[in-house]
Amino acid sequence: MKTAALLEKYCQPGPRYTSYPTAPYFQTGFTDADWRTELEATRHSPRGLSLYTHIPFCDTLCWYCGCNMVATRDYGRAERYLDWLFREIDLVTGLVAPERVVKQLHWGGGTPTFLRPEDIERLFGHLLAGFTLDPQAEIGCEADPRELSRDHVETLKRLGFNRISLGVQDLDERVQRTVNRVQPEALIREVYGWMRGAGFESINLDLMTGLPHQTVESFSRTLDAVINLRPDRLAVFTYAHVPWMKRHQKLIPEADLPDFPTRIALQALILDRLAGAGYVYIGMDHYALPDDELVLAQKSKTLYRNFQGYTTHRECDILAFGASAISQTGEVYAQNLKPLPEYRDRVLAGRLPTERGIRTTRDDRLRREAITCIMCDLELDTAAFGREWDVDFEDYFACRAGLESLAADGLLSLEGGLIRVSDTGRLFLRNIAMLFDGHLQAPAADAGPRYSKTV
Repeated sequence: MKTAALLEKYCQPGPRYTSYPTAPYFQTGFTDADWRTELEATRHSPRGLSLYTHIPFCDTLCWYCGCNMVATRDYGRAERYLDWLFREIDLVTGLVAPERVVKQLHWGGGTPTFLRPEDIERLFGHLLAGFTLDPQAEIGCEADPRELSRDHVETLKRLGFNRISLGVQDLDERVQRTVNRVQPEALIREVYGWMRGAGFESINLDLMTGLPHQTVESFSRTLDAVINLRPDRLAVFTYAHVPWMKRHQKLIPEADLPDFPTRIALQALILDRLAGAGYVYIGMDHYALPDDELVLAQKSKTLYRNFQGYTTHRECDILAFGASAISQTGEVYAQNLKPLPEYRDRVLAGRLPTERGIRTTRDDRLRREAITCIMCDLELDTAAFGREWDVDFEDYFACRAGLESLAADGLLSLEGGLIRVSDTGRLFLRNIAMLFDGHLQAPAADAGPRYSKTV
């Protein structure tokens, strides 16, 4: 079956598997007391730490945005938020042993570079005062080119940031105007030049398909410009039009969105052009140059996937700070309150701002491991898996018919108990992983539509 036909056949709602169980199954009965208990129990864990900090502010609202963000021109809101953020950091550092080492640190949003350079330095210093940072730590930050100055870039580099991710989405002016994110190609080139000039050796660019007025011809021009810059990584996401969840997306007329054949053609274009430019398709919209550590980790089967996307830091617990941020230990997920007033009130009262979470069962962890093997290693040895978890793989998952159907379509192979994802199958990792998901048929904690389309 041709790729276009497969894309059409397997276009269905499905999780992105940045966690398992996925976020809709987190429970409101999981409280700040439960998260405190978990932090105390893992206080001296030998696992490393990955710190995530959420800065929710942007100058303007991009109408396609699906993030937890606040559009504002009032910088005082960010200054007050930092005060609350520092309170939360202090609450958590009191529960974590100082010998635990931070292997990874990442800032997301919103737009972290909404913060002024002096406040970026202040926040970074507060984190360093409470945690022990590995000298070789991966330290990354997301950036919006429209809000970025050379001083921002140089401050990040001076502090020790070594990865930066720039939001581009699309360089076509008509598309940009329709989604309220105007950023000329000249600006992207200028900001990218600042980053390379400052010494950043790992730069990711975010692109997005499925936006209004996108065509194969227009996005081909965007790819030409982006490939010419030669970023180390590319994330090419598919726009999820969910106006029932994100009301501001109603500002995008559905009639302006590309039709299904165009979206399929865009996917084919991306695969062809990026492969031709030497990028390796890791899976789940992510591409990287052949010598990138994500590609090397996938080859050595040390790649992992969590709320920060693909990562080489599988051995780390995530401690996440800020409104809506999600933390993770080996057995627990805990998500912070999303509304800023509620987040503020909780931390000012001296309590962890946990809104919901889940303590995973053995079944959850077993299924998470199977899904991780598919999403990261691109293969799963069923016999070895059964021995490790003391289960009969075939009986436990009962998904042989589904696997055989996928194999018939060329998405994977089944040889001697080895499930191996094909090159074509990398496009459909979500569909393959769904066979191992025990929660999909159960009602989620959140009502209503839950997932974007897999294509």
